[in-house]
Amino acid sequence: MFPDKIVDFIKEHHVLTLAVSDGSDIWCSHAFYTFVEDELLFVITSDDKTRHISLINKNPGLVAGAICLETETIGLIRGLQFKAVADKCDNSLTNRYRLKYLKRFPYAVLKGGELWTLRITEAKFTDNRLGFGKKLLWNEIDGVVK
Repeated sequence: MFPDKIVDFIKEHHVLTLAVSDGSDIWCSHAFYTFVEDELLFVITSDDKTRHISLINKNPGLVAGAICLETETIGLIRGLQFKAVADKCDNSLTNRYRLKYLKRFPYAVLKGGELWTLRITEAKFTDNRLGFGKKLLWNEIDGVVK
């Protein structure tokens, strides 16, 4: 499991930046998310016609992202960088994840798009409040590394 400091940070925010590539093309986008803590994954929505989803469909394992706190105060800088595997939700998962997503973003009921999960495989959390440049590293094999 993630350390509480990382989970708390993720829950304080609601927009992530997603970077994707198929090996020859690269693109980034922003997405509202909800976090499913017990599964260590983000749930996002996006239309199949977007450039980033087109790239994800070609290489779902080549996904990275970030969440940051915007501040000009060096001592308050915090941010999460992560690698993930993207999956389009099938019918058995769609309802469960859609309810979680709509609970956080009720207005999303008006927007189309498919549900996607981003299962985190590696993460680096920077928190300067713990000391300048302090980082917590995590991966799905070893858990917290540092």
